[in-house]
Amino acid sequence: MTAIDKTVAIRDYVYTIFNDDVTGHDFAHMKRVAFMARYLAEQEQADPFICESAGWVHDIGDRKLFINPDKAVNELDDFLHSTGCTTNEISKIWEAVEDVSFSKGSVPASLEGKIVQDADRLDAIGAVGIARTFAYGAANGQLLWHDHERSRQETSIQHFYDKLLCLKDSMNTAAAAQTAVERHQFMEIYLNQFFKEWQ
Repeated sequence: MTAIDKTVAIRDYVYTIFNDDVTGHDFAHMKRVAFMARYLAEQEQADPFICESAGWVHDIGDRKLFINPDKAVNELDDFLHSTGCTTNEISKIWEAVEDVSFSKGSVPASLEGKIVQDADRLDAIGAVGIARTFAYGAANGQLLWHDHERSRQETSIQHFYDKLLCLKDSMNTAAAAQTAVERHQFMEIYLNQFFKEWQ
C-alpha cells in the first residue's frame, strides 16, 4: 500500500471507533489533530505520514475513553500491521503517541511525538476547545461552575485554569506556539464574558 492508502485505512479504522463519541473525543477531533499534525510536520521538517497517522490514533487506548485500553491498543497494533505499515513505521507511530497526554506531564522524545502533542493540545484550546470542554463536562456530569470555592474543582470552568490556560506555554514547536497565542487569547475573552454574565 502507498502512504496515502495506509492513511485512508487508518482514518477509516478510527472512524469506526470514535464516530459516536459525545465527549469531545470524536472522529472530528481525531481528524483535526491528524490534519494539524501533518501541517506542523511540513512546517517543522518532520515525517508527515508518521505525524498524521499518529494524530489519527493518538487517543486509542486512553483510559478515560476505553473500558479495556490494553485490548484497544493490541487491536490497533494488529490493524497497523495489516495495512502494510513497516515495523519501523509502526514503532515510530507508537513512539509519537506514547507521551502525548497532558496528564503524563511528559515531553515526547521524537520530533513527531512533539508535533502530535502540539496538535492535540491546540485542539483543546480556542473556540473548538471551549466547546469540547463543555461536551466532556456534560458527558461526565460536571457542573459548569460553582459560586462556592470548595465546590469548583470538578466544574468545566475550573478545567480552564487547571489545564487549558497552561497549554499555550507548553507548545514544543514554533509553528504550534504561533497558533496557540490566538486561541489562548480567545479563551481569555470568553472567560471574561462568562464571569460577567454569571454574576
